[in-house]
Amino acid sequence: MNAFIIELENRPGTLASVTAALAEKGINISGGAAVTVGNQGALAIVTNDEAGARSALDGAGVNYREIGLISAQVEDRAGALADISRRLADAGINIEAMFPTGMSGSTATLTLGVEDVEGAKRALGELATASA
Repeated sequence: MNAFIIELENRPGTLASVTAALAEKGINISGGAAVTVGNQGALAIVTNDEAGARSALDGAGVNYREIGLISAQVEDRAGALADISRRLADAGINIEAMFPTGMSGSTATLTLGVEDVEGAKRALGELATASA
């Protein structure tokens, strides 16, 4: 499964335009996160139809790229994200997106967007769950 990282201008209506292009094609966004810095922003999303999302984004002239997803189980405690981030960094793997996707007791599930899913699985070892 892949996530789409979409480049946005930080101005009113940009998010509405991108999400409308997806909605017009019947594409549902099942998870996502967005952030802006200065004049730029990024939207990272997971959809119910990757091929349809590609088509909708291409048709709307949207700049985007795709990254693979992996899920990890982490303790709900201070430093847990630092620990998995360090494991991935030490393996030369950059985290490009992160979605909290579940909580059970004192364990959180994070879905991470990375360029090298197999390398991330190796780096995370027992913390890695099935690819998202």
